[in-house]
Amino acid sequence: MARCCRRRWLLCCLLGAGSLVQAVAVEPVDSVALPEVMVTAKRPNEEVIPVQRLSGKDLERLNSNSVADALRYFSGVQVKDYGGVGGIKTVNIRSMGTNHTGVVYDGVALGNAQNGQIDLGQFSLDNVEAISLYNGQKSEILQPARDFGNAGSVYMQTRVPVFEEGRNYNARATMRFGSFDLFNPSALVELQLSERVNASLSGEWLTSSGKYKFRYKRVNPAGEVAYDTTAVRQNGDIDAMRLELNLNGTFDGGEWHLKGYHYNSERGIPGAIVNHVWRRGERQWDNNSFVQGSYRRALGRFTTLFNAKYAFYRTHYVNNDERQVAVDNLYRQRELYFSTANRFRILPQWMVGLSYDFQWNSLETDIRDFHRPDRYTNLLAVATSLNFDVVKFQGSLLATFIRDRVEGDEQVRSQSRLTPAAYVSLMPFSWLRALEFRAFVKQSFRMPTFNDLYYADMGNSKLNPERVTQYNVGVLLDRSFTHGFVRSYRFSTDAYLNFVTDKIVAYPKGQQFRWTMLNLGKVRIKGIDVAGEITVSPASRLDVTLRGQYTFQQAIDVTNPADSYYRDQIPYIPRHSGSAIVNVVWRDWGLNYSFIYVGERYNQQENIIYNHTQPWYTSDISLSRDFKVRNVSLRALVEINNLLNQDYDVIANYPMPKRNFRVTLTVGI
Repeated sequence: MARCCRRRWLLCCLLGAGSLVQAVAVEPVDSVALPEVMVTAKRPNEEVIPVQRLSGKDLERLNSNSVADALRYFSGVQVKDYGGVGGIKTVNIRSMGTNHTGVVYDGVALGNAQNGQIDLGQFSLDNVEAISLYNGQKSEILQPARDFGNAGSVYMQTRVPVFEEGRNYNARATMRFGSFDLFNPSALVELQLSERVNASLSGEWLTSSGKYKFRYKRVNPAGEVAYDTTAVRQNGDIDAMRLELNLNGTFDGGEWHLKGYHYNSERGIPGAIVNHVWRRGERQWDNNSFVQGSYRRALGRFTTLFNAKYAFYRTHYVNNDERQVAVDNLYRQRELYFSTANRFRILPQWMVGLSYDFQWNSLETDIRDFHRPDRYTNLLAVATSLNFDVVKFQGSLLATFIRDRVEGDEQVRSQSRLTPAAYVSLMPFSWLRALEFRAFVKQSFRMPTFNDLYYADMGNSKLNPERVTQYNVGVLLDRSFTHGFVRSYRFSTDAYLNFVTDKIVAYPKGQQFRWTMLNLGKVRIKGIDVAGEITVSPASRLDVTLRGQYTFQQAIDVTNPADSYYRDQIPYIPRHSGSAIVNVVWRDWGLNYSFIYVGERYNQQENIIYNHTQPWYTSDISLSRDFKVRNVSLRALVEINNLLNQDYDVIANYPMPKRNFRVTLTVGI
């Protein structure tokens, strides 16, 4: 009954207010609004750090439903996907672990002190204008101290409102439906409240039964078929709602933003299929809300930035599986965050920055013997950048101070670290300014999460903090043309070497919501990322874009030569992976084909046949058509995913959907 009421209420909002919307952020004062295209070139005189970016129309054309799906097309990224529309999706950059990946939403980092993992499946592409991925940190010294501490970062930017002359509103409604009983309406309303203030309201409702057919086959080490079955995935349903409200304003020399976010979901957790056991008793309710604001102002050579955020996350987990002990637990997280970042331009080519962040996290639960932990984090960063015609340099030093207090325990756990970083970019040839060489070295540090340390069933209070040292060298060739057959091309390659000490690894422990935690000790990661893109225009109003990327990674455990898994590839990291995209745009038609390949992996520490996980690949295709009827724009999109009907697992024993489809209809005024 509660779910039905919520559906009716949401539909009323959709139809009555015309508003289930994308969140919006105002373009910074010192920038220029860009058309909706993929931004592949570095920003002149700014980009020092390797960046991958998808935005605008190129992001829309991908066969992706969530931010996690789109990130598969970036090199050096592993996405853990537990299957289905509502399956949890987390991202790992260059094998360093999910907890070393910062996720920043409209300028403020998302957090999860409980397990450190951000479920990117909760963020729809309907509400995202651009996705950027940085190895190391962003090419900007005016940023929160927290952002300097990530080994890799994903930046999500919501839609920028643009109003035509004489208009003070925009509206858009989208309806998506498809396989697995998918029903996904969303809408957007943008209002120009005054010359310098605008607002947007966005929202979305997602429901799906999550039922899909799959073939599940396992072969034992002797080569004999252990079992081969075809079944329907059960308990993978989801009912989720997202609402966002944005207020944006500008003033002389500055801007401000205010965002309110709410996500509410109920989902089944299908669990792993092991020995013909189909887990159907696990369910999870998420109720996540936060309010965040930012203020930026430039005063001559001095620029300041303030960010603040309060977040409350409520998770209810139930396991009624008769084969296991009944579980009914409630978790409440709170986060309070404040940041001030300041930048001063000493010379036209030389800037310095100083940032300070304070963050408080707490976790409450009704689990017996799980005492309430509180974490107090202080971060202080100093940074500098030199920007000359031929060479650019950025350096930073981050000091991290963390204290944990546990209710009923007088002991205070504290950690402190200094983590430096240095980046350099060189363009040595004046006659070929499109050619750039780059390199960086960076250290990062992260504390174990609350679950890592204090969870009654799996917590390990003896866990050591995890430290990473990164080395990267690369080259970029990037050119664009206004006329001719070739409109643009881009080629980049990066070689990297990462050392991880006391690496913390989480494995699913039968149930998707719980994990087994351990320190692997030392991990060495060698890798090469290669990416290329070319756009050609063979005829009038016909553009063809070819884009591809390949990643090689050797991520091995080098802790103890006496271990049976010494120098074995760490779990779920393929040596070879890649993707390819072909996009054809002719007049108002768009055709997009995408291919993803992930090589063989091992699901446990030992690289033996029993732990071997097969390679997988998928082909997706979509066709779109844009219409214009007076002042109303229309768009129809048909997608077929897993076109070749492949059987595959991203995580062992979690079968993924076979061939499926989606149809999307969009109306904008």
